Amino acid sequence: MLTNLEHLGLAVADLTAATELYTLLLGQPPYKQEHVASEGVDTVFFQVGGSKIELLAGTTPESAITKFLAKKGEGIHHMAFEVDDIRAEMARLREQGFVLLNEEPKRGADNKLVCFVHPKSAAGVLVELCQEIR
Repeated sequence: MLTNLEHLGLAVADLTAATELYTLLLGQPPYKQEHVASEGVDTVFFQVGGSKIELLAGTTPESAITKFLAKKGEGIHHMAFEVDDIRAEMARLREQGFVLLNEEPKRGADNKLVCFVHPKSAAGVLVELCQEIR
């Protein structure tokens, strides 16, 4: 079951400039920066109430974020929902006819296991499932 809007992922061309902008906008600095080599991205996280904003910048030409920026420009890349049991949620969504981009959960940023739901099966929105790694 989806339990919480965990974060919104925003694709940005210039991570430093976007971090400065969101620090001013939100009135607080980010709580975490992280490089995710396996995805070719650098991330910055802001806490906003019970949810988060994740800024994402591609670090390689093959990165999904680099390709997203080239095709669509800066903006909302995905929305992420917290789940208690990612494997059970993946099975539930498959049974409901959703197309998943991952066969198995993978390690993501911010100490999470993640899986993505294809935008074509979620009204054009890339959806991420997140489970805290315990």
